[in-house]
Amino acid sequence: MKIEKIHESDEKLSFVLGGINFSFANTIRRSVYEIPVLAIDTVEFYKNDSALYDEILAHRLGLIPLKASKTFTSREECSCKGKGCMKCTATLKLKTKGPRTVYASDLETKGCEIVFKEMPLVFLSQDQELEFSAEAILGKATEHTKFSPGIVWFRALPEFSIKGCDKCLKCIEICPKKAIILKDDTLTIDQMKCDMCEACVELCSEHRNAISIIPSQENFIFYVESFGQKTPREIFAEALEVLNDNLKELAKVVK
Repeated sequence: MKIEKIHESDEKLSFVLGGINFSFANTIRRSVYEIPVLAIDTVEFYKNDSALYDEILAHRLGLIPLKASKTFTSREECSCKGKGCMKCTATLKLKTKGPRTVYASDLETKGCEIVFKEMPLVFLSQDQELEFSAEAILGKATEHTKFSPGIVWFRALPEFSIKGCDKCLKCIEICPKKAIILKDDTLTIDQMKCDMCEACVELCSEHRNAISIIPSQENFIFYVESFGQKTPREIFAEALEVLNDNLKELAKVVK
């Protein structure tokens, strides 16, 4: 297995992963859904005069990305046996009055931190009040998408061959991704830009069949986009840890 980094920032990571097949690549992608993430799970409203129903506002609260300020355990594995304690539960509360826009930064937190404090939650008109308390727990995206640490997707690396080209350069003009370039009098395709739309292949089929593009069976371009709770690098590393743990568990069952 080989990894070649393409781009990395605080929110996004892209790289080429080689030496695997489609099934293994998809297994890595799906393993991201089993990474434990902290998110608001229950909300108790005391006052809500806003235009949003309790259920809709609770849904918006559940999608706020949270970072744990300490080590948490899942409620299923906690010594409190699911009752909720400081080891497995973070608390948030809010009490405010309009007119104003309520932001995520207005929440008082204990045991967690809000990643994007400028997220708007709801607008309160004159004399409208909002008061609630909430609990955040660890969960997995297999249970609910609010527990997702980010998005991971992949595509096969394009493999191409160019033979018998008369350099009419029409393929350069029609390529929507501008992936075909002429360099040193040689026509080539940028594998990172090409999305295998085959517009160039169809054009050449009318003349010489000079261009051939097929998806690689062992090299894939991975994209990781974080929601803020973890870095893209952490998401990919933890996905591999989850996959490794699942394989160990499978080995025990098979044995």
